[in-house]
Amino acid sequence: MCCYKRDFLSDALGILIPMNGHMPPLSALRAFEAAARLMSFSKAADELNVTPAAISHQIHALEQDLGVGLFRRLNRSVELTASARVLLPGLSDAFAGIQAAVRRLRAHNDTGTLTVTASPSFAAKWLVLRLHRFQERSPEVDVRISASDEIVDLTRGDFDVGIRYGTGRYPGLEVELLLKNEVFPACSPQLLASGPPLRTPDDLPRHTLIHDQAEARDPLVPTWPMWLKAAGVKNVPATAGITFNSMSLALDAAVAGQGIVLAYSNIAAADLAAGRLVRLFSLALPDQFAYYTVTAPGALERPKVRAFRNWLRQEADR
Repeated sequence: MCCYKRDFLSDALGILIPMNGHMPPLSALRAFEAAARLMSFSKAADELNVTPAAISHQIHALEQDLGVGLFRRLNRSVELTASARVLLPGLSDAFAGIQAAVRRLRAHNDTGTLTVTASPSFAAKWLVLRLHRFQERSPEVDVRISASDEIVDLTRGDFDVGIRYGTGRYPGLEVELLLKNEVFPACSPQLLASGPPLRTPDDLPRHTLIHDQAEARDPLVPTWPMWLKAAGVKNVPATAGITFNSMSLALDAAVAGQGIVLAYSNIAAADLAAGRLVRLFSLALPDQFAYYTVTAPGALERPKVRAFRNWLRQEADR
């Protein structure tokens, strides 16, 4: 009787390796995993960029090597045998682990590309306006910005730096506070000059309120109902008006004179400084959330990541 051994690789692949050290070729295991996952030799061939005949040959050789059948060949399809169903999960997990390790290695290599993920509003209204200063300082680094509200897994290695708006509690990641906001009403100077008076918050009922769906993100985010309550204004329909799905669109609508926006100080800073928006009244609410620079463990060891994080901190201090 042949003797088998278990080790890390055999456990990962879900197979037993004979004591003589022989293991099926990885190319054959890869061909089987793709064909079994896709339930098609031709689709597996397309994925691996080989011919269906090559897939069939690899799987036949694997069946001979393991001494078990893996597929039942039907007229227009294939079925997995019981042995194949035992083998497939371990192989899929193992190859997924290999791909993840390769991504992490590529991310670890300090190439000239820096990938950053940030919300569309922060990217458009804050980051893009300052990015030329980082490029002047580090011309050898090519920055790629992905503007999305989707929370990505930074440990996968697809992104070097994340800028997140939230509580700052991101377990397993390195987190640094970047910016805090306060929230206050603002409008275009043209609306202020030509529209109905805006001397006090009690004048707001004669104007359109602009919303950015903040309450959909989290109940702690300041909203018009919160600000109006703090201002003691009771005769304004707090949810009426125009609603956008991002802060940047809401600000652009206010710049265009379409109404009064509840502006976040750092996101609206450029529009306020340029005179495209004017702050109204003195009352501001603190934002319970803030912007944080987030990186995977060890990412700051790479010069390009550390340089970008330090530059962000200096820009925030400005």
